[in-house]
Amino acid sequence: MSSWIPWRARAGTALLAVLAGIGTFAAPAPALADSSPENRQSVTYHGYRIEVPAEWQVVDLAENPRACLRFDRPAVYLGEPAEQSDCPAGVVGRSAGIVVEPITARSAGQTTAATARTQRGRATAPSTTSTDGTIRIAVEDAGVLVTAAHTPETETLVRDVLASAELTRGAERTELPSTAQRADVTPSAAAGPQPGTYLGKGFDACAAPSQAAMDAWQASSPYSAVGVYISGSFRGCAQPNLTASWVTSQTGNGWRLFPIDVGRQAPCTSYSLKMSNDPATAKSQGVTAAAGAITAAAGLGIPAGSAIYSDIEAYTSTAACKASVLSYLSGWTERLHSSGYLSGFYSSAASGIRDAAAEYANGAYTRVDHLF
Repeated sequence: MSSWIPWRARAGTALLAVLAGIGTFAAPAPALADSSPENRQSVTYHGYRIEVPAEWQVVDLAENPRACLRFDRPAVYLGEPAEQSDCPAGVVGRSAGIVVEPITARSAGQTTAATARTQRGRATAPSTTSTDGTIRIAVEDAGVLVTAAHTPETETLVRDVLASAELTRGAERTELPSTAQRADVTPSAAAGPQPGTYLGKGFDACAAPSQAAMDAWQASSPYSAVGVYISGSFRGCAQPNLTASWVTSQTGNGWRLFPIDVGRQAPCTSYSLKMSNDPATAKSQGVTAAAGAITAAAGLGIPAGSAIYSDIEAYTSTAACKASVLSYLSGWTERLHSSGYLSGFYSSAASGIRDAAAEYANGAYTRVDHLF
């Protein structure tokens, strides 16, 4: 169980929440094996075929409907994700992963302006943008939405896999639903800033729970707040349920949300995505991370005034590592404040929280608003 408390009271309001169900981060995934053509396997779904490294796991969601869509180990997931998946505690970080699912009103709710659309007769898009370590391509001639996750180290490999795509004879065209047909047809917004002045218990899960699961929690548990991983290129699980309409539904039902970003980790760890040892660069990286988190929050209808938490896992602190972490958090906080959001920090009491507390009065760093 982890505690969440305010760093400083705002507007005279004291906030307190206790969140359960938070595991520790898993060790980084091993390096991908040789991905040369002779060491690849062909994977086909709905007339969409790609070549992936032979060691990647292939998961058929029709056979394993509750499989967790996790990106901390190389895998391809084929089919429509279940509303509720069985994700273990402690899933974090990324290696590479691809989800190929049918184009439906539900899956289309995950698309953004950055989602690429292939031309008629094509399975590849010549120019694709990666947002938060994720590439999305709508292959309408096969009726599938492809979501590819990567790290800086695996981006080239993942793009090579996407470039290998081709259509087969089984392909049947399904166009993306128009805006009016999608799940989020009306402007959706959370019922006020999150978590706001909440006082009580909460939990979090790797993937946002389904509506049925949220209703069950509300009916038979003491929890009224839920942590949701909204952004960060080191987020370990896909989020098929996390849409603006999901946010609106939960907050409309009385839930409070704790938006969490999982990005760069302390430089004195073995994680594959780390902040710089140079404090100035680390601060700039914090600014970049916050900008991405703000975009994600706004897209989900989580308004200004909400707190967004930077998840920096446990590390063995040194003076240099501490300086990088607190500089990163300074950039994170300043960028959030510039857009009207509050700054949260989720970390271990023995490392990140201790380091932040030790420099509470140090004007060289911009203090976060909330501790988790």
